[in-house]
Amino acid sequence: MTKIINVIKGTKDILPQDVEAWHRLEEKALEVFTKYGYKEIRTPIFEATELFARGVGDTTDIVNKEMYTFEKSERSLTLRPENTAGVVRSFIENGMARLSAPVKLWYKGPMFRYERPQAGRQRQFHQVGVEMFGIKQPTADAEVILLAVNYLKSLGLNDLEVEINSLGCPACREVYKAKIKEVLKPEFENLCEDCQNRYEKNPLRLLDCKVESCKEIFAKPEIQKVIQSDFICEECAEHYSELKSYLDKMNVKYVENKLLVRGLDYYNRTVFEIKSNNLGSQNAVCGGGRYDSLVRNLGGEDTPAVGWAMGMERLNSLLPPVEPKKLDAYIVSNSPAEAFAFAEELRAAGKCVEFDLTNKKFTKQLEKAGKVSDFALILGEDEIKSNKVSVKDLRTSQQVTVNRNEVLNQI
Repeated sequence: MTKIINVIKGTKDILPQDVEAWHRLEEKALEVFTKYGYKEIRTPIFEATELFARGVGDTTDIVNKEMYTFEKSERSLTLRPENTAGVVRSFIENGMARLSAPVKLWYKGPMFRYERPQAGRQRQFHQVGVEMFGIKQPTADAEVILLAVNYLKSLGLNDLEVEINSLGCPACREVYKAKIKEVLKPEFENLCEDCQNRYEKNPLRLLDCKVESCKEIFAKPEIQKVIQSDFICEECAEHYSELKSYLDKMNVKYVENKLLVRGLDYYNRTVFEIKSNNLGSQNAVCGGGRYDSLVRNLGGEDTPAVGWAMGMERLNSLLPPVEPKKLDAYIVSNSPAEAFAFAEELRAAGKCVEFDLTNKKFTKQLEKAGKVSDFALILGEDEIKSNKVSVKDLRTSQQVTVNRNEVLNQI
């Protein structure tokens, strides 16, 4: 017997009975994002490896540990681990900086990271996200946060918590990094291996560590004093204060979390997450922030930007199952040619209909009709001769016979 080839670990088939749940996320995204003026963009699934090394950051776990990279024609290519870098590359390459600001884009699609599969997280996973270019004011930050909240509410998710923080600008962040390193120096040997590596390269990432022993170190009073200090400069503080005032005005409830730094190097000033208590320890359903230097770092003009991404698997895990859509009608007939022609007639009129391609017994066809539709359209010999159709409501067993051109009104 030929060996069966199974799906690769960390990937999953999205089966027909599950696809409608994905359509719910995608259709609602199109509906809500369009109201805010966002246009969909679709970028390639693989890009030049250097795009992510320069864009995401060569000190991140994504670049160091998680990327799917391969060589082709002596060039290093990588399956996208996230989509902000790809959208920024497209923004630059296609001259979108010449468009009137703000340039608002949204995307959906698969991403790839080599990490331990767990609930709501796979090695091939899917994200929906938005990016806004050209606005430096905190109104942009507030809008993308509000957009995320309203998208989640449109899906029926209300029990959520918004966490915000400001990382400051590169200048004031350097002062903060130095203070973090200074206060953690006596604890260096007690930090996990990853944190020891981050200590020199990107000390802010230490605050994002999920290892319990590191969390205990960060909870010490002398370290908390530094973490909770207001290190950001006056301009960054004003930006952050204005953001909070806009969120208050829009009735967006939020909490400030000084440990929130996000896992990507390109963020500055505003960072945020939206969390659900129904996801256990890995409870973030949305993450994002401002990345004003990324366009410049990837070769474009100096352009402020802000955005977020949501894991679609996680979203689906929070939502109730979608009831499968039924056909508008199922044609029951022992005359396949007539059933075929009638089916095409109804399909041309916009109806979803099927008929039995194998011409089973009449009773078997009725049984199938009851499973896939609320209406059976019966084309027996008498109906065919008189150009009529018997319409049976399978919910009530009521049946009426009407002229063929009146069937649409019955279903």
